[in-house]
Amino acid sequence: IRSLERLSKAMNEVDYVFHCAALKHVEISEYNSFESVLTNIVGVQNVIDAALDNNVKKVLFTSSDKAVNPSSTMGTTKLMGEKMITAANNYTGSRLTRFSSVRFGNVLGSNGSVIKVFKKQIHEKKPLTITSEKMTRYFININQAVDLCFFYIKEMLGGEIFFPKMKSFDIINLAKAISKTEM
Repeated sequence: IRSLERLSKAMNEVDYVFHCAALKHVEISEYNSFESVLTNIVGVQNVIDAALDNNVKKVLFTSSDKAVNPSSTMGTTKLMGEKMITAANNYTGSRLTRFSSVRFGNVLGSNGSVIKVFKKQIHEKKPLTITSEKMTRYFININQAVDLCFFYIKEMLGGEIFFPKMKSFDIINLAKAISKTEM
């Protein structure tokens, strides 16, 4: 998504775009903050420009619950991506292209999911890393996320940020439960 030229070729004769590419891991984004900007912000602009140039009908951007009051580079770049996607609806001109976002929490089983991180730390006999004991994590499985993306792209008018209902878990209770299952 960093190459506008390549994206434009990829979107030739495409009607719907699900923009899921991103640097999504907090630690990687903190260590490589400018890489996050290039992928998560410049990449979003490239998606917008390529979609407009190719008269794509609809673009759905997948964001993160970390975009809510972000405290990390990754969350900040995802919030900026949401803002850019929403604003893109203001400069479509006579084109029919529409842009919306969906904000997910942890997608179960995906790389970087807190459950995988905890399991890896337990396996390596390391302490579980918890940023704040007050934290709540939200979860959705991959099939639900895919189904919701198809539903939202069908229903979107442009400019929405969809917030699917997700199961939530207190981080301390989640850590305890995973610790017990991994012992």
